[in-house]
Amino acid sequence: MHASQSPWVSKQGRSLRALVFEARMDQARTTISKIFNGEPRSYTRFNLTQNMEGDNSHVEMKLSSDMDDEVEANGVGENTNQLNRPYYPSKMNQRSPKTVCGFVIGILFLFIIGYLIGYLSNRSTDKTEIKSDCPVVNEIAPVKAEPVYSLDWSDLRALLKKKLTTDNINSNFKEFSSTSHQAGSPGDEALANKIIGKFKTFGMSTWNDEHYVKVHEPGSSNNKVLFRGNVVGTTEGYLSYSAVKTVQGAALYAHYGRAEDFRRLQEINVDVNGKVVLVRAGLINFAEKVANAASLNASAVLIYPDPVNYSIKDNTALFGHVHLGTGDPYTPGFPSFNHTQFPPAQSSGLPSIPAQTITISQATEIMSQLEGRSSPNGWSDGMLSGTMYNLGGDGDIIKVEVNNNLVQKKIHNVFGVIKGYMDADRYMVIGAQRDAWGPGFARSTVGTSLLVELARTITDMIQNDGFKPKRSIIFASWSAGEFGGVGATEWLEGYLTSLNSKMFSYISLDEIISGSESFKATASPLLYDLLESTMKQVSSPDATKSLHEQFAGSNWEKSVMEPMGLSHSVYPFQTFSGIPSLSFRFISSSNSYPYGTVEDTEQNLDRCTSYSTLKLAKTAGEVVGLVTLRLVHDHLLKMNVAKYTSVIRNYVSQIRSKVESRQMSGRLPSTVTMQWLLSAQGSYDRAASALVLAIRNSDLEDMEQCRILNNRIMRVEGSLLSPYVSPRQILFRHILLGSGSHTLAALVDHLEAIKGGLESADIDQFKNQFALATWTIQGCANALAGESPDTWRYRVNTESDSCSGS
Repeated sequence: MHASQSPWVSKQGRSLRALVFEARMDQARTTISKIFNGEPRSYTRFNLTQNMEGDNSHVEMKLSSDMDDEVEANGVGENTNQLNRPYYPSKMNQRSPKTVCGFVIGILFLFIIGYLIGYLSNRSTDKTEIKSDCPVVNEIAPVKAEPVYSLDWSDLRALLKKKLTTDNINSNFKEFSSTSHQAGSPGDEALANKIIGKFKTFGMSTWNDEHYVKVHEPGSSNNKVLFRGNVVGTTEGYLSYSAVKTVQGAALYAHYGRAEDFRRLQEINVDVNGKVVLVRAGLINFAEKVANAASLNASAVLIYPDPVNYSIKDNTALFGHVHLGTGDPYTPGFPSFNHTQFPPAQSSGLPSIPAQTITISQATEIMSQLEGRSSPNGWSDGMLSGTMYNLGGDGDIIKVEVNNNLVQKKIHNVFGVIKGYMDADRYMVIGAQRDAWGPGFARSTVGTSLLVELARTITDMIQNDGFKPKRSIIFASWSAGEFGGVGATEWLEGYLTSLNSKMFSYISLDEIISGSESFKATASPLLYDLLESTMKQVSSPDATKSLHEQFAGSNWEKSVMEPMGLSHSVYPFQTFSGIPSLSFRFISSSNSYPYGTVEDTEQNLDRCTSYSTLKLAKTAGEVVGLVTLRLVHDHLLKMNVAKYTSVIRNYVSQIRSKVESRQMSGRLPSTVTMQWLLSAQGSYDRAASALVLAIRNSDLEDMEQCRILNNRIMRVEGSLLSPYVSPRQILFRHILLGSGSHTLAALVDHLEAIKGGLESADIDQFKNQFALATWTIQGCANALAGESPDTWRYRVNTESDSCSGS
């Protein structure tokens, strides 16, 4: 109800004239309110709007403060006819100034008399409370925003450590363990229902996203591998998204199938063209191995787990995928909703050659019989102990037959939300993969169990201890993670336009424990400082020292941080959507964990962690919990924009050195100038420094001031996504952490190709990439500083003049 609409309140002793006067005054106030658009604006809402197009399982998420756009339509157009009538001049315009003046004085006199009568009639009347029984539908009352008082940081740390227990985690292990929960299966759906049931028990709002995705399954006849005309063992494993065909060629052993391994072969004049390449599992993901081989025209790839890396049985099958990307490769860049109608398309990351996994037993049978020249030094440390591996001869013919079926699966992502008390429209997400090909204990069960336990712990702190998060937290359980983060990527594609302006961070719980000897993490540089401070506050699993003391050493970034790549589940969040992301894991320093096999069980994980899985899970939960609490507790987001300064400077330094070198050798024209790239780098340096100074000089208890600063911080990652490439063509658009010709790393590689006079070198293409990368960095600096292009153009021209003058 409008503030200007007063209910009828009868009062004894009131005169008829006073009541009439009050009604007229109400009408006047209503008119004035309409003239000045006085209708109060509703405060932030956190809506989950059910899709009413017939499918009740699909729910659209709305986490936005932009609900002001959903205004009532009452009254709109009621005066439309009046607007179309001819205009007639008022008679008032034809009267003399003296007449008009007298008319105005008469109106003022009547107004004063009426006001005095109303005032005198109300003086003797008892004041009565005015109440309204009119319901307010779909509207949040416009109350004054009050500060949200929450627990201090030391209290939150103590509560988290107390409430996050190994007993609850162990109980979750038992509840969410499953031997059959492949994406889209009844087992996967049963786990989704359990998780959403838990969220509801905790008092959380819940919803689910439904997608229809395409994946490969084994065909009616098993895939086959033949060596010299004979079938080699039983081929049970498979690689989803492999090309479905039968090919043959001479065998070639290529170590791990990395780019440097193939360069090594080329250096000793070994031709890859037409060969069936055998490579070990490990170091890089399956998709990168296949892409490297395909780029050199190999005919097929066989991947096996070598005993030097894997402690598994000789006949254990290996599963995986070979899509060089994430998400459903048959809907690249757009979501796989059932109502999505696009012409047939497929990702450029799908391989054109068949790929297949083989067991240790099958690999031993083939490798022990290979002829040809000996492999390079360091390539023969695996299963043929004491025997040099041969690279393979022309007579070592391998035939590969892949019969996988492409099928459509319905998958569900499920969500539970804890709404913030101040900025409900700003949210972070904690996510975990739910599906697996086999038991998937380390792959999915551990992460899912921690996801549910963290949701329980934080809701308990809110309900029983008075914790009030300022921003919202979403807990997400993803499906089809085994096929390359399909469920998570489809969600990102579905809400691409709004996520990086509302979602300020993502934390992954995938593969969080596979050993106990080392601690590794990958993250946005914005989150480095927060992770380091958190490691100092969390005790190691044996409680003798902090995580930082045990694993970080003197140079924590060198010891802990690793480059973010396609194998990390946070990669699409960071490089496709521009959301600051973090994942970490406890790992073994010696052997690779048997992900994607039937040996990914609780018993094997216990052996790999020296029977400290529960302690490691609690420690991991504390790290995620403290990072989360810090991001939703403080007024200011704990992200350091200055961290990107060194990353940009490092790339610019490499590019500058190589550009000058190529120009001296005559391979690059002198018209290629570093001025604008150096200027863009300087702009980011200054913008980051200015923001750090603004934070230092601000009142961090001022909610509105911190929100303005947070808006500037949140612009950084999204502004580093190249606006010059299409998400349908190049998914990972981040120029510093992504992949593709638009990245700064690609510029460095292109300069190397120009140096070597390679066929891929193209001066004009380099100039184009160089210019677009420069403007992307400058755009990020402008967004961080809040500058307009005109401001920057003026400053650059001024700097150029001063440079030329000097």
